[in-house]
Amino acid sequence: MPEPELKDVLHALLFVADAPLSLQTLCEATGEPADAVEAALHALQAELAARGAVQLVALAGGYQLATKPEYAFYIARLLNPPQKRLSRAALETLAIIAYEQPVTQAQIDALRGVDSAHTIRQLLARGLIHELGRKDAPGKPLLYGTTPLFLHYFGLNSLAELPEKPQGSVVRDA
Repeated sequence: MPEPELKDVLHALLFVADAPLSLQTLCEATGEPADAVEAALHALQAELAARGAVQLVALAGGYQLATKPEYAFYIARLLNPPQKRLSRAALETLAIIAYEQPVTQAQIDALRGVDSAHTIRQLLARGLIHELGRKDAPGKPLLYGTTPLFLHYFGLNSLAELPEKPQGSVVRDA
């Protein structure tokens, strides 16, 4: 089997790397001098620029393969698929948590009038709420609060931007 070209070896190394690789690291991995590695990197960069969706970029003191900017829309769509809509029960539970946090499941259940365990598990799994600790009360129940993802999901900078609680709402005044 013939020895692979240095350019192809570099391509393979950069392909599997999860962070930029320094020139020194590439020289050590290939056993080649810096001038040969740099020449092969420039050849690889030119080859990738002429075709395909991947480019070689100098980044953070090293080199990394990255997708070309014109493919960003498709990559974002793959990596950030549209979220499934929240059910009425999830929205109701989330509103209670947002306004009352830190809040226990028993407090949520009392306000909603139904068991919220399943809905809380769903909201935890989606990263919209998280456990804040335990309440200093009999049984040490878990306390729940919203996450930064909650703010992002609803386009808020902080909880202070939540609308005022409507009069006579299910959520009690603090």
